[in-house]
Amino acid sequence: VMPVWKKTRPDDPEDGHTGWVFADPNGEPYANTIGLGGPFPASYPENEPEPFYNSKSVRDLYERVGDVDGKYTVPILWDKKQSTIVSNESADIIKMLNSEFNEFAKSPDMDLDPSDLRKSMESVDEWIYPSINNGVYRCGFAKSQTAYDKAIGELTESFDRLESVLSKQRYIAGDRFTLSDIRLFVTLVRFDEVYVVYFKTNTRSVANSPVLLNYVREIYQMPGVKETVNMDQIKLHYYCSHPDLNTYSIVPRGPNFEALLQQPHNRDKLSRKRPLEEGEEKKQE
Repeated sequence: VMPVWKKTRPDDPEDGHTGWVFADPNGEPYANTIGLGGPFPASYPENEPEPFYNSKSVRDLYERVGDVDGKYTVPILWDKKQSTIVSNESADIIKMLNSEFNEFAKSPDMDLDPSDLRKSMESVDEWIYPSINNGVYRCGFAKSQTAYDKAIGELTESFDRLESVLSKQRYIAGDRFTLSDIRLFVTLVRFDEVYVVYFKTNTRSVANSPVLLNYVREIYQMPGVKETVNMDQIKLHYYCSHPDLNTYSIVPRGPNFEALLQQPHNRDKLSRKRPLEEGEEKKQE
C-alpha cells in the first residue's frame, strides 16, 4: 500500500472515507485528504499495485468479502485460494507466520513463540501493548488534557520499566528473541522520528536511552530486518495522513535515527539470565 491515505471513493461526495490505497504506476500525484500538502506520487518503486483483482484500495478487498463495517485496517492475511481475509489482527498474524507456513519458510526451524517462554511473553505483552504500543496512539489522539496526561504518564513509566528489564536481560521475554521483541521493536523504531514529535511522547526518547538504543540496534541489524524499515514512508504515512493533526502535511526532517541504528551494538555481551517474573524488575532496581 501507499503511505499517504486517500479518499477511497473520490467520485462519491457523500462518502468521506479515507484510507490505504494501492500503488498506481499510471496515477497522478495527489494532495492529502483535504486537498493540501504534497504532491505525493501515486507509486514508488517498492510499492506495487494489488496483484489479484486490480483493487484500488484496501477497502475494496474488505468489501469484496462482504465486510462493510468501515474499519478497513491493515495488516491483512489474504487467502488466495479462498479469496478471503484470514485475519486482520497483527498479533494473530505473526503467530500464524511463525508456525503455519514452515513448509514454505527459508528457516522452518526458527521458533519465535517457544512454549517455555510463552508465560513470560504473555506477561510482558500485557503491559507493553496498552502503555507502549497503543500508548503512543493514546497520547497522539487524546481529545483532552486529562486523557493525554494519563496516557503519557503510563507511557513514561513503562518506558523506564523497559530500560530496567533490558538492562538485565538481552531480550524482553528472556534470553531469546521472540515475537514479543518484534511487537516492541516496531514501536521503538518509529518512536524518535514520529511519536516524539507527532504524538507528543517527548518525555523520553530511544536515542537518549543507551539500553533501548542498543536493543533496537541489535534487532535492526538482524538479517532481513533493515529491509523492512522504510523510514521515509513511515514518516510520510504519519505526518501526511491525518490533516486534523498536520494540516499542510509538513514532514519534519528529523534526527536521522536510522544512522544511529547502523552503529555497532554490544547486546551480545549482556549476560544471559532467566526471564524475569512479573514485577521482579521492580524488586531488583
